Amino acid sequence: MIRLKNNDEIDGIRKSCRLLADTFMKLRELIKPGIKAKQLDTFVREYIESHGGKPAFLGYMNYPASLCVSINEQVIHGIPNNRKLEEGDIVGLDLGINLNGFFSDAAITLPVGKVSEKDALLLKVTEEALYLGIEKAIKGNRISDISKAVFRHARSYGFGVVRQYCGHGVGIAPHEEPQIPNYPSSGPDPRLKRGMVLAIEPMINAGTWEVEILNDGWTVVTADGSKSAHFEHTIVVLDDRTEILTKMDD
Repeated sequence: MIRLKNNDEIDGIRKSCRLLADTFMKLRELIKPGIKAKQLDTFVREYIESHGGKPAFLGYMNYPASLCVSINEQVIHGIPNNRKLEEGDIVGLDLGINLNGFFSDAAITLPVGKVSEKDALLLKVTEEALYLGIEKAIKGNRISDISKAVFRHARSYGFGVVRQYCGHGVGIAPHEEPQIPNYPSSGPDPRLKRGMVLAIEPMINAGTWEVEILNDGWTVVTADGSKSAHFEHTIVVLDDRTEILTKMDD
């Protein structure tokens, strides 16, 4: 069942998303060669808790951290450890917040220092795919309109579009219906209605679309070792517009 949010719920989710955007803006300043993934996790947990929120991922389905830190060929769900970021890496950061029972979710992939032209293009195209998907996330359209926009843009550059994981509803819980594939699928294709709060999140690989899960049971990596990028926003569908709730000030 897809839960349509009322105005009060949207306001609560909006506040959670605002805190999430603020956290990301602080977090981005820490992304430099030499910092450990675990240090990033510690920072976000302390920052969120100091502002009255709770990390939504910590303990969710037994996930052991507050932040997902996915480096290079890691697609999503990378567990923060003592690995140091190195010049030329790309790092995906995925984070959710529970603020007074309202959930937000977003992700960005950042360059660590100077990266190759190929990696910079992967980041650019994946972020563009996110915004092209959001452009289609308007009242009266269908989920498939989002999926097609993301898929066509990524494939036009020859990149692989991950199929095993997808976007989703969010707001009252970390993951809700509907699912939002990043490729045209034969699954449910509901029409978008006012009050839908969605987390749209392209996961795009430089090579194959296929992925594997490491022995830790969480970290998803590309099957061919190519690099991967991940961008995500929480949005709300309204009568006259679609609002990006996790948009950062820049």
